[in-house]
Amino acid sequence: METTTTNTSTNTSKYKCLSGSALKMIALITMMIDHVGSVLLSQAAFANRPFISIGSHALTLYFIVRKIGRLSFPIYCFLITEGYIHTHDRKRYGINLLIFALISEIPWNYEHTGRLFYSSQNVFFTLFLGYLGICVYERYKDNWALQLRYLAILFALSFILRCDYGCKGFALIVFIYIMRDKKVLQAILGSCFLSSAYVAIFAFIPINMYNGERGFIKGKAAKYAFYLIYPLHIFILYLIRLNTFGYN
Repeated sequence: METTTTNTSTNTSKYKCLSGSALKMIALITMMIDHVGSVLLSQAAFANRPFISIGSHALTLYFIVRKIGRLSFPIYCFLITEGYIHTHDRKRYGINLLIFALISEIPWNYEHTGRLFYSSQNVFFTLFLGYLGICVYERYKDNWALQLRYLAILFALSFILRCDYGCKGFALIVFIYIMRDKKVLQAILGSCFLSSAYVAIFAFIPINMYNGERGFIKGKAAKYAFYLIYPLHIFILYLIRLNTFGYN
């Protein structure tokens, strides 16, 4: 029995080949593909022209890139839970998320409307509130009444602020953390939090290939550069759309 257990563990561990940095790159690339689709390809006639039709369902380039983009958010949610577990300064980690949420808000607004104001908030706010949710879950683990009260407040806040992915996005982050030791349930139930559940579940394949190592993105400069890619790329997409398609 001991030999069987050891062999099973060895066979499983060989699939744990993705570092945290690799997961960040997968999340980043799929997110950028999604944003190219939503901001640019949504306006391009060729991207919305069906090249395969099955009954009443048409397959377009726009449809494909948006589905690829559904992989990014669950991975980012998982990375937030890992950030909470491994950071040396949880307060600083949360402050950084809030700072980049504020930095990203103006590019986010312009990307979506071509104007300074937009009713929805960028995904960094979702990640920040989800991180607070994990903090609340751990802080009040022995007081379920306070735990539920503060989690409900954060849940409501994510809804009121209309954060990207909404209150479901907030709930997914907390759920992934709570279910971190139950990988199968984490994947099956976690994907159901999002509208494209049949696509989102595939995000849990690389998540479960995570080997627990940081990887090649090390040091403050690399970490903050990775954060800055988000507001920078959505501002660039805004400029491209403005000069190519304009805003209605």
